[in-house]
Amino acid sequence: MSDLVSPVRMLAPAPVAARAGAALGPILAAQQGRRAPWLAVALGSGILLYFARADEPASALPWLASGGLLAVAGVLLGLRARGAEAWRWLAFLTALPAALLLGFGVAAWHAGRLPPPLDLPAGAVILSGRVESLQPLPEGLRLVLAAPQLGEGPALPRTLRLRLRADDPARPQPGDRLSVRALVRPPPGPVAPDAWDFARAAFFAGQGGSATALGSVALTPGLGGGAPLAGLRADLDREVAAAIGGSAGAVAAALLTGTQSAIDEAAMQAMRDSGLAHLLSVSGLHMTIVMGLVFGLLRLLIAAIPFIALRLPGKAVAALGAFAAGAFYMVLTGMQVPMQRCLAMAALVTLGLLVGRRVVSVRGLGLAAALVMLAAPAELLGPSFQMSFAAVLALVAGHRALAPRITALSVAHPGPAMRAWMVLAGVVLTSVLAGLATAPIGLHHFGRLQAYGVLANALAVPITSFWVMPAGVLSLLLMPLGLEAWPLAVMGWGTQAILWVASWVAALPFAAPAAPILPAEGLALAALGFCILCIAGGRVALAGLPLLAAGLAAGLVIRPPDLLVAADARQVAVRTQDGWMLHRLAGASAFVTESWARRLGVVSFGTLPAEGDGPGFACTASACRITPRPGAAEILLLRTAAPARGARSGPAPDAAALAAGCGQVALVVATEPIRARCDGSARIDRFTVWRHGAQAVWVTAAGARLRDAATARGDRPWVPPAPAPGRPEALPLAPRDPAGH
Repeated sequence: MSDLVSPVRMLAPAPVAARAGAALGPILAAQQGRRAPWLAVALGSGILLYFARADEPASALPWLASGGLLAVAGVLLGLRARGAEAWRWLAFLTALPAALLLGFGVAAWHAGRLPPPLDLPAGAVILSGRVESLQPLPEGLRLVLAAPQLGEGPALPRTLRLRLRADDPARPQPGDRLSVRALVRPPPGPVAPDAWDFARAAFFAGQGGSATALGSVALTPGLGGGAPLAGLRADLDREVAAAIGGSAGAVAAALLTGTQSAIDEAAMQAMRDSGLAHLLSVSGLHMTIVMGLVFGLLRLLIAAIPFIALRLPGKAVAALGAFAAGAFYMVLTGMQVPMQRCLAMAALVTLGLLVGRRVVSVRGLGLAAALVMLAAPAELLGPSFQMSFAAVLALVAGHRALAPRITALSVAHPGPAMRAWMVLAGVVLTSVLAGLATAPIGLHHFGRLQAYGVLANALAVPITSFWVMPAGVLSLLLMPLGLEAWPLAVMGWGTQAILWVASWVAALPFAAPAAPILPAEGLALAALGFCILCIAGGRVALAGLPLLAAGLAAGLVIRPPDLLVAADARQVAVRTQDGWMLHRLAGASAFVTESWARRLGVVSFGTLPAEGDGPGFACTASACRITPRPGAAEILLLRTAAPARGARSGPAPDAAALAAGCGQVALVVATEPIRARCDGSARIDRFTVWRHGAQAVWVTAAGARLRDAATARGDRPWVPPAPAPGRPEALPLAPRDPAGH
C-alpha cells in the first residue's frame, strides 16, 4: 500500500500523505487488475466525441499523432514500473487520454478515407450493376448492387440497395449483372432532430442509397464476385424457408444466417414486444452454440480414434477447429457486429486454452470491444454493438460477483436436484442480467420496454440453445449429403415453439408499454454508471449506481418537443391538452409516424377534427389554433391538402387564416409554402423542411424554440450540402421502412 501513495508523499507533508494513504490505499488496491478495460471505455469516448462535433476536423493526423505519442509514453512508464504500483498508475493515467485521442483520430480517419455520398438524380434512370448479395422479403427480393452505374455513367464508388417488383420472375444470384429501370433515392436523414441518422449509417456502411425497380430485370449470368459466401447464404435462406415454411421458416433462416428481412411484420412485432428479437440477430449465443457443438464433436471423434488421440492434443485441436467453424459462421452470416465481438472473444479463449490460461474476463471483453471499434468506429453508435457488449459485460461481471457463492452452494448441496436447479437459475439469472443491461439501450433506440422479457427468455432461450440451434447446425452438416430434411423438420418445430412463446408473452397485459425515448445524454450517463458498476472493484463500483439512476431519470427531466414536422413536409404531429394529434397528408411515410410514436412514448396519434373545439385547440376547415399546455403560447396549423397526382405542390394555405394568426401566435406551421409575409410569428413551411430537414419545436409562454435536423447534424461528410435555390420541389426524403429504404 505504501507504494501506491509514494507520489503523494513526495508532494505533500507527511500527515497529509498518511491520511491520503489510509484513504486511497484500499481503493486503489481494489482496482488492481481492473484498469485495462477502462482503455476501451476511453477509446469509445473519443469516438463519441468525434460524432458529437458539429463540424469535421481538418485532419485526423494531429489526433492520431498526439494519441500515439501519449501511448508510447504510457508504454515506457509501464516498462519503468517493474512491479512498482505507483508507476503502473502513472502509466495508466497517461494511457487514458492516449486512448481517447486515438479513438477520436481513428473515427476521423475512417470518415476521411470513405468516398463522399452519391449525387443521385431525381426521377427514373436505367440502373445496372453486379449483384453482391440478396435478401428475401415477405413479398419480393432486395439486392445489393456493387459498382452500380446510372445509365451510361461510370461505376459508382458506393453500393445501392435495389428492391425488385414482387411479380418479377428474375432470380438473380450473387455475381450476376443486371439492368433495370428504377427510381433511385439517397439515404434519408433523421425523422426528427437528434434522431437516428440513416445517412450517417449508410455512409459508413459504404451504401449510396436505395432504388425501387419500375420494370422487369434484365439478367446477365456472372462468374462470381459477390460478397463472401453470399451465394451460399442465399441458398440456405431459400432451402430452410422452403423446407419449414411460413413464419417459422423465415425465423429458422434468420437464426442460421442472420437474414431477418423475410420475417413477416406480425411475427417480428411479437418477437420485439416479448423481448425475443435478439434471438433473430446472430450473436454470441448462436456462435457459442455452433462452436460448442463443433468442439464437442471434434473431441469425441479424436477420442474415438486411438491412433490420433495418442499423438495429438485433442483439446487444442478441437479448440482450433471450433474457432475455424466460428470464423466461417461469422462470414456466412454477414460479419455482423455481435459476431465480430464473439469471434474476438473466441480468439482470446482459444489462445488462453492453448497456453493454459483462462481469459473469459472483463479485460478480454474490453480488448474485443477495442478491436471492433478500431475496425468500425461508427458501429459504436448502433444498438447492435451497444446491446451486445452491454449484455456480455453484465454477464461477465455478474459471474465474477456470484461465482464464489454459487460454488459454495454447489459444494454444500451436491446432487442432481441441485444441479438442475442451478441450470434453471442460471437461465433465469442470465435473462435478468442481460435484460437489465440492455433495457436503457432499447429505451433509447426503440422507445419500448419489454415487461415480461425475463419470462419470455427463460422459456425461449433453452429452446433455442438445446433444440433449435443444434438441429440447425446438424442440418447444415448433413446438407451436402442430402440428409437435412429431418433435422430441419425438428428445427421447424422448435421455431414454432419460439413463435408461440413470443405471441403468448406479447399478448399479456402491458407487455410492451410505450415510453418516451431515453435521451442520448441520459444513455451516456447511464452507460458510464454501468461501466463503473461492472468494471471497478470494491466500494468504488457502487458509485456507478447513482450515475445509472441519474441517466435513466434523464427522460423525466429533458422535455420532449411539442411539435414535429417531417422532412418531406407531409405530416405534422402536435401536442394538445387532449394528447398528441396528427395532421397527415396522403402518401406520408408510415415509418415516420411509427418512429414519432416511439420517440414520444405514445401508442397512437389522435386526429384533429375537421371542425370544432377541444381541450387546448380550436379547428376550422382551413386551420387549427393549438395551445400545447396551459399557459403556453399558441400554434397556428394551416391545413392543406396533398398535391394532386402529378402536381409539384398542393393548394396554398388559406390567406385569411394566415392573416388572422400572424403576430397573434408564436408559430405558424404549414405543409405548403407560406409566400405571404407573417411578421411577429415564427414559421415552418415546406420551404423550411426543404432547406433544413425535419423540425422540432418547444413552446413556452414566452414563445417557440425551434430546432432543425440540419443544425443537429452539423457540417459532416455524410450530410448533403444545402439544396440549391430554384428547386423547391426537391424535398428531403423520409424513410419508408425500418431499414431506411
